[in-house]
Amino acid sequence: MAEAHYYEQKDHAHSYLIPFFQRHLPNFKNLSILEVGCAEAGFLDALYDLGIDAMGLELEIGRVKIMEEKNPMLKVVVGDITDDKIAGQIGKSFDLIVIRDVIEHIHDKMTAFSNIDKLLKNNGYLYMAFPPKFSAFAGHQQHGRSVLRFFPYLHLLPEVIIRLLGRVFRERPGIIDRIVLNYHIGLSIQSFEKYYSMFNFEPLLKELFLFRPIYKIRYGLKPIKIPSIPLIREFIAFGCECLLKKP
Repeated sequence: MAEAHYYEQKDHAHSYLIPFFQRHLPNFKNLSILEVGCAEAGFLDALYDLGIDAMGLELEIGRVKIMEEKNPMLKVVVGDITDDKIAGQIGKSFDLIVIRDVIEHIHDKMTAFSNIDKLLKNNGYLYMAFPPKFSAFAGHQQHGRSVLRFFPYLHLLPEVIIRLLGRVFRERPGIIDRIVLNYHIGLSIQSFEKYYSMFNFEPLLKELFLFRPIYKIRYGLKPIKIPSIPLIREFIAFGCECLLKKP
């Protein structure tokens, strides 16, 4: 499964992410790049193919070991973006920081944004993508094995109801725990805007998706963008993708 994630990451990098950055960032090939939460590092491997200077930060050592098997030339630091010493551990700053489907899993988002700010050069770029907290599958119930994986908005139910349904449908307790946790630590679009405004990041591009670009690889669905309508966007947007600039 983890190896499949690596190939999905690399395919998504070549088919979507790299063309996206080439369109929107001047001199993209000459930028230094850090991916926070790089997992098996498929994106970094795609950048390596192009000769781009890139580094990863990953918390789970098991995923880093898979990266080392795929391409031992890649540079990945094992660490936590909420660690107060992480900027010193990495030891350099970057022109572009990429953080995809990670921020919604981080408990201390303020420290994460603070460290990202420290690791990003002035006039540098931050690309962030995540499923909004109130969207249909932000609880990641789709990773379950029972019929609950098809239930939209399951994570918005009271915890006692979620756990009852988990027992009724014999879902794995770990999946139920994660559904409950993902609601409590998830990130809404409005909260995301408040965080980046606190650090004076300038939004260059912000897009909301009904079908996210990664769905083309996972499910064969073409991306569908939706307008940013306050409140409504929180529930119907399956994904928020934003390109920010540090002043």
